[in-house]
Amino acid sequence: MSDLYINSDYKQAKLAPFGPIGIISHTANEDFVREVSNVLSMKRANRVAEGRTPYFQNPGYSRSDYLLDSRLVRFQTGEGKFALDESARGHDVYIITDVLSHNMIYELTEGLHTISPDDHYMDLLRIVSNLKGKAKRINVIMPFVYEGRREKLDSHRESYDCADMLKKLQELGVANLIIFDPHDKRIENAVPTMSIEFPRCQFKMTQALLSRFGSIKLDKDSTIVVSPDETGVPRAIFYSSHLNLPLGIFYRERDYTLKQNGDHPIKEFRYLGDDVTGKDILLVDDMINSGSTMIRTAKKLHDAGAKNIFCLAPFGLFTDGLEVFDEAYANGIIKCVCCTNLIYRTKELLAREWYLDTNMIAYVARIIDALNTDESVYDLINSTSRLTDLVSQIRIGEVFDEFDE
Repeated sequence: MSDLYINSDYKQAKLAPFGPIGIISHTANEDFVREVSNVLSMKRANRVAEGRTPYFQNPGYSRSDYLLDSRLVRFQTGEGKFALDESARGHDVYIITDVLSHNMIYELTEGLHTISPDDHYMDLLRIVSNLKGKAKRINVIMPFVYEGRREKLDSHRESYDCADMLKKLQELGVANLIIFDPHDKRIENAVPTMSIEFPRCQFKMTQALLSRFGSIKLDKDSTIVVSPDETGVPRAIFYSSHLNLPLGIFYRERDYTLKQNGDHPIKEFRYLGDDVTGKDILLVDDMINSGSTMIRTAKKLHDAGAKNIFCLAPFGLFTDGLEVFDEAYANGIIKCVCCTNLIYRTKELLAREWYLDTNMIAYVARIIDALNTDESVYDLINSTSRLTDLVSQIRIGEVFDEFDE
């Protein structure tokens, strides 16, 4: 078996590639996926040129393009189909999907229709069904998990769509599912025998923030990590513990005797933590939906005397538009909103002065590279050591470059 490994150290060993990589761009994230393919191609070509891999003769290991030619067709009835224009047989296929992309419009018999997350999910099932029995292994990279906020039911009469989705993918033979920073990791309990990885975005986002705002001091006397509600505490603890910063929490006391717009109204909104006067704030959450939670929390912190408030969330949906953030920025309530390019972002958002886009392309390419050779991805997925190293580097005054995945 030793000839299957790169070296004799078992802990550092990597198995031979599972098969030649094939990447399918599912939705409107074609540019993102093509860049992932380009980065992966460059990394592997460099390894071959420098003699750092024994797999240069493996079919398909180093290629100029890993994208598989494919087509998603939509008919005027609203029905669709998926077609592969080249063989995927024997390939280790990675489908990269953005179920939130809303920039795809097609014509129905009675007008135009914007493709919804439900449409994207059905298209994903079409792709997986097409590959079943042909691809050597099927992997799905779904940064924002479809129906991922339905981690619990308010009533036994409600559907549990996220669990049904996971079970369907498992039933169709998906081997690995990659989900970034989910709202609640307990969704994996729906499919306990399926391989699901949850990569964290915190390292790349922290690095992007510090690259733009070098004035941020990562010490307990200058900066505090704050969770906007009690459900986000585990995420905030990850930031505070690895950045060695104090933790603050906002607690929402709800009136469970009433329900307004499908939710119980908040009676009291209290802050628990160190004094924020004159301190920078890292306000972290899993996503920005309408933005009401972020803005409400930022206003509370601003009124309490906080210095600069930086909002960090992997997914920026901005479902109620950008104006509320424009106003908060103009009034000095927020300094920056940092999200990732894992989902679709409008040109208007990217043009905003207060918005900071974190590039996750190299990270996704590195994950595909690791999974293809069954490499241990624990450190890569959790980012704990890299965050610690980044903080140490900054505190001793070193200049850090963009992380090379």
